[in-house]
Amino acid sequence: MTSTTTAPAAAAPVRGLRRFTTRTSRDAVLNGAVDLARAAAEDVADQPGDVGEHLGAGLDADRVVSHRFAATMRGYRGWHWTVTVARVPRGRTVTVSEVELLPGDEAILAPAWVPWEERLRPGDIGPGDTLPFRADDPRLEPGYVPTGDPEVDEVAIDELALARARVLSPQGRDEAAERWYRGSRGPTSAGAVASASECLSCGFLIPLAGPMGQLFGVCANEWSPDDGKVVSLDHGCGAHSETDVEARPSDWPEASPLLDDDAVDQLDS
Repeated sequence: MTSTTTAPAAAAPVRGLRRFTTRTSRDAVLNGAVDLARAAAEDVADQPGDVGEHLGAGLDADRVVSHRFAATMRGYRGWHWTVTVARVPRGRTVTVSEVELLPGDEAILAPAWVPWEERLRPGDIGPGDTLPFRADDPRLEPGYVPTGDPEVDEVAIDELALARARVLSPQGRDEAAERWYRGSRGPTSAGAVASASECLSCGFLIPLAGPMGQLFGVCANEWSPDDGKVVSLDHGCGAHSETDVEARPSDWPEASPLLDDDAVDQLDS
């Protein structure tokens, strides 16, 4: 049998393009091209010993057969060298079409790639780490845009500190509020449930300005586990400023009851 070869389609192993076919081939010419297929695999492999025993041949299409060889490299258990060979109709010249390193049923595969913005978790950013810039971050929107009026811009930038390229968008604000409220410094944490009083009535609470101040403040009690942290107004802990203080009588005089003269029957004495 006369055989010729062409250059492999890839200069290096190509991982995971397809699975090896299991259809049996009856093409005697292509089935017999085991040595040709092995030589093609060894030409692509780093070492000739990386190509192991012949594991069989499968039919891909008419006059197209793939030979499979065991991959003997360390770390590639269950992988196979797959060499696809072909011939023209009624021809006996075999040509190597492609050489691939493909996973078998027992191969260990890397997990699917997940973009960084989806796999990043709180606490992953350490000292010196820098996140890439996201121009289309939905949590942000354009900040103050100079008007060209020196007086207006001076007040906005210097006095009101509005010189930020971007600020929180409604979506970013809502996501932060949801995260904070459902987190460990919201009303459902173990410490808050066990607390007798809420942060709203604590003297150490520093209210936030703007819409977020309706739900949150910052704890300023050094003895509290939440010192320096954003807490919900209905959060609480054992370091409340009025802990164990007995209720004292009010210094304000009791208000006289309000009577509606229109709803009271007047009786003559």
